[in-house]
Amino acid sequence: MNSKKDQREDIEDQEEDESLYEHHKFVAEVGQNPLRVDKYLMNFIENATRNKIQKAAKSGNIYVNGETVKQNYKVKGGDTVQVMFEHPPYEYLLTPEDIPIDIVYEDDALLVVNKPAGMVVHPGHGNYSGTLINALIHHFDNLPNNSSDRPGLVHRIDKDTSGLLVIAKTEVAMAHLSKQFFDKTSEREYIAIAWGNIEDDEGTIEGNIGRNPKNRLQNMVYLGDDAENGKPAVTHYKVLERLGYVTLVSCKLETGRTHQIRVHMKHIGHTLFNDERYGGDRILKGTTFTKYKQFVDNCFKILPRQALHAKTLGFEHPVTGEWMSFDTDIPQDMHDCIEKWRGYAKSQLEGN
Repeated sequence: MNSKKDQREDIEDQEEDESLYEHHKFVAEVGQNPLRVDKYLMNFIENATRNKIQKAAKSGNIYVNGETVKQNYKVKGGDTVQVMFEHPPYEYLLTPEDIPIDIVYEDDALLVVNKPAGMVVHPGHGNYSGTLINALIHHFDNLPNNSSDRPGLVHRIDKDTSGLLVIAKTEVAMAHLSKQFFDKTSEREYIAIAWGNIEDDEGTIEGNIGRNPKNRLQNMVYLGDDAENGKPAVTHYKVLERLGYVTLVSCKLETGRTHQIRVHMKHIGHTLFNDERYGGDRILKGTTFTKYKQFVDNCFKILPRQALHAKTLGFEHPVTGEWMSFDTDIPQDMHDCIEKWRGYAKSQLEGN
């Protein structure tokens, strides 16, 4: 049987096949101001560089309304922009990789893993290797595909979020677990550090979540007449500790939208600490003193990612029907950052 590497090489060797594969497709908003196509794509393709986009344009790989364009083409409202190549997207060509996995629990039907921050869950643009799935298909044979043809994956967490994931090892487990997540009967608790002092001790955030039309790398909350632009999302939060200009908070998901906690917390004015994508990587609360700025910069260095950890996970076992519950320690980088803020909050109370 051919390996995944052989499959990729076979595909790339088929030069006589002139068919093109769509890697990206965007439809410009009606109100889009004319913008060079290379700049436009920079806003929408994760991990893309201006150089790569310009190279693709010079090679005739960028199409607008079905016609190839140069990098200086001005995208207008209603334009359909596509990036096309002669090879399929690499995320569909999975390669097993010998990467260690932190397995919290395993049986014949499933396993629960503790994903480190920085590891991508599944391959995508700019991240074709080193992902959790690359590791899983090395360590486990014949994992069942989910509806997106991703082996074993029942749910996902973001690259720079740490914490627990359940992986299905059989078709029965995949179907059963996926249904639990769809029916909202699974339980997930995240621990986060958010900017600002959250006023209420606990609360619920409701607001449909969908793509931000001005920046497709972000999601946003849609309310009222615009709600149809997003999917329903519900997050329950509870304050665990107030640390001056930041708050340690527990978030329980009722739904599982992309970036849900990050988007909902920003929506209520409490962006996650050091969440670069949503603007939490700058000082959002606090003083103007240089000493404070240095303190926050040190915290950013200790925790060089969004302050979010998938701490607990609960679900019904797909075979035994037993309720399974798992918990992980807060990772060292978040722990150290919390300790620094505790020290800072204490010193402020003492008037130092």
